[in-house]
Amino acid sequence: MIRSMTAFAAGEAEIEGLNIGCELRSVNHRYLDVTLKLPERLRFAEADVRGLIAAKISRGRIECAINIKKHISNQSFTINEEAVTALLNATRHIEQEMGAALSFSALDVLAFPGIQQEPELNKAKITQETLALVADAVAQLSETRAREGKQINAFIAERCHKMHGLIAAAQQRMPEVLANLRSKLTARIMEIAAQPDQDRLEQELVYHAQKLDIAEELDRLTTHVNEVSRLIGLPEPVGRQLDFLMQELNREANTLGSKAGDKDMTQISIELKVLIEQIREQVQNIE
Repeated sequence: MIRSMTAFAAGEAEIEGLNIGCELRSVNHRYLDVTLKLPERLRFAEADVRGLIAAKISRGRIECAINIKKHISNQSFTINEEAVTALLNATRHIEQEMGAALSFSALDVLAFPGIQQEPELNKAKITQETLALVADAVAQLSETRAREGKQINAFIAERCHKMHGLIAAAQQRMPEVLANLRSKLTARIMEIAAQPDQDRLEQELVYHAQKLDIAEELDRLTTHVNEVSRLIGLPEPVGRQLDFLMQELNREANTLGSKAGDKDMTQISIELKVLIEQIREQVQNIE
């Protein structure tokens, strides 16, 4: 089952007195490109988070943003007593130098850098529970990508069905193209010679028929379309294979148009290229 590369997911959890939120955004990209935005206090979990995402998603540009904030109701402060003492001693020294008392409150002291100390984090537990949060977000993201992938799957399957119809029409048209060619060559030779050389006519017909032979192109088109239909039914990511097949299909459709020598066959070639381009646009967003 194919998956889209465009999706969004978010989640939040309470971990060690902290509210930790995770947001995932996914857009199309040729390869897997993971961008992480983590607060400094969670930087120790970066490698694990990156590895988890890479293990679950194979293609796309993934932006993962993790934010934390403290629970105010359970928040406690740890004071650096040595820093407070040093600050107060420095203040007294300045007062002596200035000959005047400096006025500031306890809140001013708490706001001074280094006075408050962050509590020690249980890194192992936070990493484990953060990974669980990210895993849930990735699961949501994958579900969204799969849901959009079903719509893309139906779109591609419909185009493949239309392409099979056009290929069948080209196969049916080919005998008439050759018959018209015979008529044109016969008329041309009769204009030139009073007594047409039938051998020469047959030689010319064989020569032009070989130039107009599109059997191989039609066979390859059929094979490639069948392969597209097979790939979109597989469970693993197939975006790159489909991208390659679009190039091959477009090449065969171009060759068909250049060799046809018939307006109806040229129209078939154009319609094939339109369908191929429609599929190619969707393939750019498939994992």
